[in-house]
Amino acid sequence: MRVLVVEDSPELAQLVKNGLKLAGFDSDHLASAIAAREALRNSRYAALILDLGLPDGDGLSILRELRQRKDSVPVLILTARGSVNDRIHGLRVGADDYLVKPFEFGELVARLEALLRRPGQILGRSLQLSNVTFDTEDRQVLIDDKLQLLSARELAILELLLRRKGNVVSKKHLEDQLFGLAGEVGSNAVEVYVHRLRKQLTNLGAQVKINTVRGVGYMMSASEG
Repeated sequence: MRVLVVEDSPELAQLVKNGLKLAGFDSDHLASAIAAREALRNSRYAALILDLGLPDGDGLSILRELRQRKDSVPVLILTARGSVNDRIHGLRVGADDYLVKPFEFGELVARLEALLRRPGQILGRSLQLSNVTFDTEDRQVLIDDKLQLLSARELAILELLLRRKGNVVSKKHLEDQLFGLAGEVGSNAVEVYVHRLRKQLTNLGAQVKINTVRGVGYMMSASEG
């Protein structure tokens, strides 16, 4: 899962990104409202961690625009504005949670995980289909209860497909979650990683299949027999 961190302090942003990585989240960092607006229009994130005091505007304006266009991405405000009125206003504008700086990083992760466990969101510790089980916190895959080793990108694709098992996951969504704002992505990068994952799962005896929905994306289902 990829999270967008909008924070104008590079030191704090790096600390948050490092901590999120240890907790199993990929993340992108942006330091301005303009850049955040563009990223949120063009990419889909699992969640947004949003500072309010940005150099080119108030983070609340970003939140307000998201909700006005019916974008339901979970938003956790992370700010130095700690008065009761500030918290009430942020939640009423559309934030899902509100955390005041300074903060304990463990609490930030716990709040983020709680947001993603809410109905309609995507977090669950154990994902299972047929004889494949994925522990999303420990980043471990078991096939027939035997621990298997997959690459980081293979794990990421497997997680995304298992979370939407039986439903199509678009190629664009896979690109967003795998590569984020890392720069230009090769036109067949997703296909290459999906091919590798398919081969791995077949070799390991996984009773699942990855179906290609031409022109749209991929869908994971249990294999027959």
